[in-house]
Amino acid sequence: MESMNNIREELRQPALDLHELIPDVMKGFAAMSSAAMHAGELSSATKELLALVIAVTRECDGCIVAHARGAAREGASRQQVGEALGVAIAMNGGPGTVWGPRALRTFDEAVAAKR
Repeated sequence: MESMNNIREELRQPALDLHELIPDVMKGFAAMSSAAMHAGELSSATKELLALVIAVTRECDGCIVAHARGAAREGASRQQVGEALGVAIAMNGGPGTVWGPRALRTFDEAVAAKR
């Protein structure tokens, strides 16, 4: 997987183009995502960790970038990310051992970018 910034840049224009074609769908998705990630009984950091594990499971590099950044933004620790990725590995076997480290590297990049 490329670095976090390369993936974000690669996806930026196609996402803008798609948003132009289907603005209501994209606005609806953004609203649903915002509502789902809002803190409730589960903290926003926990929800970002859940989303990161799902992103690893789905092998979605754009999702890994988004939710690694979200986990960093919400204050998740590197240890919490590691433990969450352990669950992804337990549930996915070999592919989890490939995508989990990619997710950890992306989280580290996101933390470094915050500084």
